[in-house]
Amino acid sequence: MTTIEEYARQSEYSDPGRYTPLLDGLPADVGELAAVVRNVLVHYYTSGLNFPPQRLAEIDNRWVDRMLAADQGRHPVPLDKPRTDTERVAGCCRDFTLLTVAALRHRGVPARSRVGFAGYFDPDFHYDHVIVDYWNGERWVYLDAQLDPADWPFDPGDLPRPVGSRPTPPPMFASAAQVWTAWRSGANIDDFGVRPELPLRGGGIAGAYVLQELAHRQREELLLWDIWGAMPAMVDGNLVVGDEAPLLDEVAAMLLAADEGDEAAERELTVRYRSDPRVHPGDTVRCESPTGTPSVVDLRARAAVG
Repeated sequence: MTTIEEYARQSEYSDPGRYTPLLDGLPADVGELAAVVRNVLVHYYTSGLNFPPQRLAEIDNRWVDRMLAADQGRHPVPLDKPRTDTERVAGCCRDFTLLTVAALRHRGVPARSRVGFAGYFDPDFHYDHVIVDYWNGERWVYLDAQLDPADWPFDPGDLPRPVGSRPTPPPMFASAAQVWTAWRSGANIDDFGVRPELPLRGGGIAGAYVLQELAHRQREELLLWDIWGAMPAMVDGNLVVGDEAPLLDEVAAMLLAADEGDEAAERELTVRYRSDPRVHPGDTVRCESPTGTPSVVDLRARAAVG
């Protein structure tokens, strides 16, 4: 079972490696810490910047030490020293979250990343999103480290935490398990996806993210465009649910139960993740990168295969 104590330790993905000293002395206040993260990273898409191929490839850095290597290659200074937008490391929501998680774990604060969908970017669409979930000593708290609180009419540092498989009204952030379960119960989730102009939406993306949510809960914080095991198959640009649906139902139900404090469900998730190759990525994943260059990545060797 993944315990609170385990979430206070670095994973293979959050470990800053030789850049660990950069995390010393970062703000203890979580909001101030998130501001430092936003000083280091810039969103590859929502920023509106046009990155040349070499810079855009930073979105596949995957590991925190590689993010920090890219940053320090341009800025061999502390992380809180100002960087311009164009000089920050290109990343996505998962990277803002993982770097924040790494900094929290460095201070011994239990933290994990949560995969799901956010309804606060667009009133008509729920974007796929990854946020921080950290233990404040009394409860788990949702934090969107990507958002500057000055730009939003709510507190990104303590987002509402919905309970159940079909929370009503639709929550600001819903986990992949919640969205998948709602869809399987008959809810229309055509407005849940990657972007409104892309076909990647609905049950297929929700199902794929159930396995992403499981992996992140097990401290394997993979890229959102990594594909493995029993994820729905890609057909004509969208993920289509097939025979894997009952398995995803089981995993989603356990994720929901674990979120409500069911320790037996938490233990079973760990057992299934370690033993079932349909839900565990193993040594390799297929990376369908937004750079337009797909690859198979050996996660142990930390390199593309072939």
